[in-house]
Amino acid sequence: MDASFFLIQTLNGVQYGFLLFLVASGLTLIFGIMGVINLAHGSFYMIGAYLAFWLVRETGSFALALVLGLVVALAVGWLVERVLIRHLYARDHLYQVLLTYGLILIFNEGQRLIWGNDVHGVLIPSSLTGSIPLTEAQAYPIYRLFMSACCIAVAAGMYLLIQHTRLGMTIRAGASNREMVEALGLDIDRLFALVFSLGAALAAFAGMLSAPVSSVYPGMGEQILIYSFVVVVIGGIGSIKGALVGALLIGLADTFARVLLPQVSGLTIYALMAMVLVWRPLGLFGRR
Repeated sequence: MDASFFLIQTLNGVQYGFLLFLVASGLTLIFGIMGVINLAHGSFYMIGAYLAFWLVRETGSFALALVLGLVVALAVGWLVERVLIRHLYARDHLYQVLLTYGLILIFNEGQRLIWGNDVHGVLIPSSLTGSIPLTEAQAYPIYRLFMSACCIAVAAGMYLLIQHTRLGMTIRAGASNREMVEALGLDIDRLFALVFSLGAALAAFAGMLSAPVSSVYPGMGEQILIYSFVVVVIGGIGSIKGALVGALLIGLADTFARVLLPQVSGLTIYALMAMVLVWRPLGLFGRR
């Protein structure tokens, strides 16, 4: 194992971490601001992957499929929040868990009715099919670099939105004190619908980006949901910065464990979570 091997695995880990961040950031936004435990968040990842498969087949353009898929994901997220999630804000977390678990079953059954039980694949766009040589014998796929670039752009956009816009100020205020935001006359219902839709779109976008490098199959959102919860716990609930750091840690740990310690790779991320919680029970950037 030489330096190029570790470089490639590091790039793979970072790319996977960025993908996890897209899903986990939406999850931590929804829980940190709305106080809703959304077990169906991984289903939006699955929906995004199937939308990419279907829209690429119908339009022949991966870029157009990304744009149309985001619009559909935003609309589905808005509809789910307005029809179902809005009734859970004053309820106990048990009601949230039960309803969002029911949503998982509904989304999975809807996926089977629309697209069936077959495993599908999405072709990498022809402009992104090449590789960049790292050494004389090894190269790295351009599409994976494209995925990382997209995730970095989204992360930068989220930072600018939350830290440097009036909407972001309202979101941060809602995360700190929802009652005060509502007392000041701001439309908290519209804010919550927007946050939920944004979180759903982030998860769907991650699914669309991952579709060309992984299979599209029924129930694919459950595994990414578990990893996303681990990321949120490590980073600290409600912290976007924590979601980014936690996702990169999990991405690197999981990638290297699968290569160097395949027998115990499934335990690695949970061991990492346990160590972080022993050191910082609220997560790396969590606040009381």
